[in-house]
Amino acid sequence: MSPTFKTDWCNGIEMDFTNRRWIRSLFTGLCLVAAGWLAAACHRAMPDSAGIAPGGYREKLDIRAGGFRRAFNVHVPAGFDGRGPLPLVVVIHGAFDTAAGMEKASGFSRLADRERFFVLYPEGMNLFGFLSHWNAGHCCGKATADGVDDVGFVAESIERVCRRLPVDRTRIYMTGFSNGGMLTYRFAAERGDMLAAAAALGASAGGKASDKAPAWQIPVPAAALPLLSIHGLVDDFVPFYGGRSTARGGERSYMPVPESLQIFIDRNRCSRQTETEGLCGGRVHRTVWDDERGGAPVVLYRIEGWGHVWPGRHFTETMPEGKGLEEFDAAEIVWAFFKQHRR
Repeated sequence: MSPTFKTDWCNGIEMDFTNRRWIRSLFTGLCLVAAGWLAAACHRAMPDSAGIAPGGYREKLDIRAGGFRRAFNVHVPAGFDGRGPLPLVVVIHGAFDTAAGMEKASGFSRLADRERFFVLYPEGMNLFGFLSHWNAGHCCGKATADGVDDVGFVAESIERVCRRLPVDRTRIYMTGFSNGGMLTYRFAAERGDMLAAAAALGASAGGKASDKAPAWQIPVPAAALPLLSIHGLVDDFVPFYGGRSTARGGERSYMPVPESLQIFIDRNRCSRQTETEGLCGGRVHRTVWDDERGGAPVVLYRIEGWGHVWPGRHFTETMPEGKGLEEFDAAEIVWAFFKQHRR
């Protein structure tokens, strides 16, 4: 699931083409995917570290899925002079999106230029650069059916970037949307030792592919890890309160977001809860779980009237549902959370 599409193509959903809103979403999504593909084609191959200048690079690994080599994009911030170390933010796209499409929609590269950090955009399993998606354990599509080791691929991508760029290994962070957010939950549980913090948007830590399929959820995290979640309360793809996805004709269902977070609340041994209401004109509510010891917190932003769309200015400023959310920028909120934490 991508931040622009309101359908899960990995599960064969049929759209109602009599609904203009669906048509608009489809057209916008196709334009962004096409733009992302063109942007990916413009990325340069990453040279040796001594010759890396600010800009975008694309790297291929000797790892294959479905017969195709795995790849990732990297953004080196403006003003980079070869010296560091700098933080690294790993940004995971949703299903049927692309690394370049996620870069455009999320705004993380623009933010990186201002705040000075590297950004890694891994590319999901795909067919000639299209239909990219991830094996998050319970979702989605062929990547899950084939048991693709996407946790291993992302870990190797991080290692490759760390070998080529002066990355501060105590400040490696990961965020993702939808299917990418689900992979973020899984990576945080299985390889949280590589991260200083993580953020999952529009995602769940478990679910079922169908009524007859076994339920799957992430394991108990191997290490305590600061975690942020942002979720729309009218998300009909990954319902906030869990259950079957009402946006699709299939049978897929998801673990409630509160239950997903409880896994990390328990692991982090958070003992107190603080509520902040009325942000963005009353549409955004924040809950923080932490403790007096200054351990790893868990933070949740709930957005009223917002669905399964990346909650950033790329969309909030143009969609009718974004009224009152024009200043809500997920990338800014995620980065503000990340830079408070080191591993």
